[in-house]
Amino acid sequence: MIKKENVTFPVRELNDLEMKGQLFFPADFDSTKKHPAIVVNHPTSSDFNQTSGKIYATKLAQHGWLALAYDSPYQGQSAGEPHNSEIPFARTVGVIAAIDFLDTLDYVDHDKIGAMGICGGGGFTLNAAKIDKRIKAVAGVAPANVGMVYRETFGPNNNALIDTLNDMAQQRTAEAQGAAIKHIPVLPASQEDRIKAGITDVDIEQAIDYYLTPRGNDQYAPNQFVYTSLAFDFGYDPLALADKLATQPLELIVGDIPGSFASYRFAYEYYDQAATQDKELTVFSNTTHYDLYDQPEATDKAVTKLDEFFTAKL
Repeated sequence: MIKKENVTFPVRELNDLEMKGQLFFPADFDSTKKHPAIVVNHPTSSDFNQTSGKIYATKLAQHGWLALAYDSPYQGQSAGEPHNSEIPFARTVGVIAAIDFLDTLDYVDHDKIGAMGICGGGGFTLNAAKIDKRIKAVAGVAPANVGMVYRETFGPNNNALIDTLNDMAQQRTAEAQGAAIKHIPVLPASQEDRIKAGITDVDIEQAIDYYLTPRGNDQYAPNQFVYTSLAFDFGYDPLALADKLATQPLELIVGDIPGSFASYRFAYEYYDQAATQDKELTVFSNTTHYDLYDQPEATDKAVTKLDEFFTAKL
């Protein structure tokens, strides 16, 4: 049985905004010894009760790791208003704040801290590792470049993207003058709505099955984002300067069935551009993006690979 402990810690870059998370302890944990630790970052529109904590932090602890899963600023149980905003800077400094917290714990080996993330959390974690070299090894599971995803979703051409940004600007002005904060759904509300909208993409179909059914639904992941916050994502790209700053050992894990969240494509792009020569791209056959969230065969293989990687590099 894995022991868990609820934790709270601040983000100094966000005026000490309070983040919530859980520490997962290995069975042989001894508070008098120094332990390597892994930060686990949740997907876009997710929280630590879902795949990052329930699957990855738990399984890593079962493999003997001290693991920290948490909710990013403005999301889940962490503070930040308007809530359910997706802001790349906040997601990135959330990773860094998690490491700040680990650095306060006497039983953590501060020279052996790794970080990983799933989906958008993978991209944000890679982004954090470029500038925080306390991260000694970094991994992404089905890592996604949410900037690319949202640019392609809202702007199939540049004129459409600029039109959306102009609309967001008008909405932000209205909100500054007292209008209600506009939220938009992350996903269609059901498979029926997806079909009516003519959406056939495998990632969207499986995301609905994961987030909006008892399989993965959680009260702190309400399937909505603050509309204007996505403007920050339009200008975000974790590939930026990867060829100069991505120097730590790197593990990327994806399935070979691509979808619109483009983790397969992004993993290849990041692998090619990362400055480090100590890198591996692992591709599981007959595996989708969402198989790597909670399906036993895919997640067991992913955690085995992560365990091997962090054992070798930390």
